[in-house]
Amino acid sequence: MNHSDRISTKKAREKIRHKIANWLETRWATPAYAGWLLLALAIFFFGAATNTMSGWLYVISGVTIALLSIAAVLPVRSLRSLQLHRISTQPISAGDDLRIEIEITNPTSQPKTLLQIQDILPWVLGEPVTTAIEEIPANQVYRWVYYQPTQRRGVYHWHEVQLRTGTPLGLFWCRRSRQVPATAIVYPKVLPLNTCPLIENIGDQETNQNQSDRRFHNANEGITRNLRPYRYGDPIRMVHWRSSARYGELRVRELETSTGGQEVAIALDSGSPWNFDYFEQAVIAAASLYFYASRNQMNVRLWTATTGLVHGNRRVLETLAATNAQEPTSAELPSIPVIWLTQNPESLNNLPPGSRWVFWPNLEAKKPGFYKNVGGVAEIIQRNPVSHQTFPGIQIDPERSLQLQLQSRSK
Repeated sequence: MNHSDRISTKKAREKIRHKIANWLETRWATPAYAGWLLLALAIFFFGAATNTMSGWLYVISGVTIALLSIAAVLPVRSLRSLQLHRISTQPISAGDDLRIEIEITNPTSQPKTLLQIQDILPWVLGEPVTTAIEEIPANQVYRWVYYQPTQRRGVYHWHEVQLRTGTPLGLFWCRRSRQVPATAIVYPKVLPLNTCPLIENIGDQETNQNQSDRRFHNANEGITRNLRPYRYGDPIRMVHWRSSARYGELRVRELETSTGGQEVAIALDSGSPWNFDYFEQAVIAAASLYFYASRNQMNVRLWTATTGLVHGNRRVLETLAATNAQEPTSAELPSIPVIWLTQNPESLNNLPPGSRWVFWPNLEAKKPGFYKNVGGVAEIIQRNPVSHQTFPGIQIDPERSLQLQLQSRSK
């Protein structure tokens, strides 16, 4: 047997040993190292007593076996009566810490000591989190709170919590699983856009009527409808400095503009194939565009392939947290102007009048002949220049800041 075969055999034995120990620990109790050692001593003393017929050796072996029996039964009884309850988690944004809280109740008249609790998180969210509890007094509740960092948006579900103890002697370990369902919603990031020409010019057409609308917009640009406190993300140019000095806080002008009631939908092409990183950027862009339009008093809604049109800040964030690329398409694109976020260049010709687009190029686009063979944005513009004039937009460069590109003028 060569060296590699010996290593493989050793690994196989370790795997079998681990499975046996895990089966014993989850269904009854498994001996710790000290438990195995004490069991070996009990067998040794019993064998010696049998050979020598010495009474005191029988006593030692009997006491040792009784001690092992008690040590094997008590951990199982200790975990049996514990009750677990999970406090609902509050939604957060990607990059923030998720606050997770579990209550362990001891309803008995005896304290519970030397416990270990492990929350089995989804692998996308992180590794299982473990803590040790020295004591839970009789008829008391122990509250375990920990914070889990998050990197990716999503809706996470998990349900398993494991309790483990070796009380009171540490000779045997017992582990039991409890079903404690949990749901955590991690919203996508929202970029603080100071300006967004893509939103501000939505619905404009190259017609005399729309030229008149823009003249009306420019004529009313300086008419102040109301003054309100400054909110994070408001353009500095909208600050009314005289009122700010009078009130001792920044005051922002709300203007009478022709776009105040403009109806628009932020449409995420979630039914098409996407590059994973680009789709995450598109979700962030959708959230940022939605809240920018909402701050500008526009009648804005979100559209995805599965949900259709949704509105309301919380509903929109939950929809964006749960959406995925290539999800089933069950809703038609609305007839109102949309801002179309896509990686499918062929879809840019089929938008409602007055729409805009934000396009993420295919990874293959950097290869020679891509536009000729696949049909990228450049080819669509050459093939249908009227479409390009009707539907201006932004082509995202993955190497540049997404926020700066969304604040740039459409092409």
